Amino acid sequence: MPLIQVNAAGERPEPQGGAVRLGPLLDRALEGLAPRAPVAVLIHGLKFSLSDPAQSPHRHILALEPEDRCWKAVSWPRALGFTGQGRAEGLCIAFGWEAGRNVWRAYDEAPRAGRALARLIEAIRVRAPGRRVDLLAHSLGARVALSAMGALDEAAVGHAVLMAPAEFASAARPALCSAAGRQARVLNVTSGENDLYDWLLERFVARRGGGPTLGRGLGRTEANWTDLRIDDADTLAALARLGHPVAPPERRICHWSPYARPGMLGLYAALIRGELPYDLLRARLPEAQAARWSRLLGLPRVELPLPFAGNAPS
Repeated sequence: MPLIQVNAAGERPEPQGGAVRLGPLLDRALEGLAPRAPVAVLIHGLKFSLSDPAQSPHRHILALEPEDRCWKAVSWPRALGFTGQGRAEGLCIAFGWEAGRNVWRAYDEAPRAGRALARLIEAIRVRAPGRRVDLLAHSLGARVALSAMGALDEAAVGHAVLMAPAEFASAARPALCSAAGRQARVLNVTSGENDLYDWLLERFVARRGGGPTLGRGLGRTEANWTDLRIDDADTLAALARLGHPVAPPERRICHWSPYARPGMLGLYAALIRGELPYDLLRARLPEAQAARWSRLLGLPRVELPLPFAGNAPS
């Protein structure tokens, strides 16, 4: 059982389809799981809807075999190593929440979904005491993940990979100060490709948050927080030296680059599976800073001698 589907029903986690209850589903999913096998929860962002089958995340990025054929429909579970070949792969939980409305309603809904996610993680830890849960979230899914982190006990969260997070730094810092947040290892994946989306969030959702978004990073002020700027040539070179080459950016504007670009999901898989230690990654990365709009306003495309044959989305 490499993949199970759970949704936020208000502040409660419920299995997709409602045919089984959450407790028995988790019992079966966790039974016999190797101690070091990862348990990962994947959290989508804006526009996916639980009420519209055509917009279901379980038919798109959270599926083993996405039904959609657009370039953004990359199977997160499969790319992270959850293929169904055996229980040694660990457990992947596709977590859906109602984000199909406008950005304001989705932003307000995310904390409620975060409380449902926190209850799901608590239920896992009741059945598997001492096991940490890894979180991988895109866009507004990062707000869901951080909201959950702020409500959990220590050692509940292992890694938290935030891909182009649609959240404010002012909201992330309290989550980092929580019991779970102080021990979690956070990777904040940013890029100048996402500057437009960060600016729109700051401009139109500021009354619900405020200040800079996480796209600007937090720097090295927190020992368990690492900013990974994937449009920076030195950063891509450092990843290649670590044995995890990532394709260079192909677009000036792209919100999906942190998972759609070749090499990114493989990097996260290595992180959650212990093949790439978090502290090593943090130590080898440069502190990459760039002025907003630096990519949009005319810097030439980054070219690196990496083993990709021009197959990045365009």
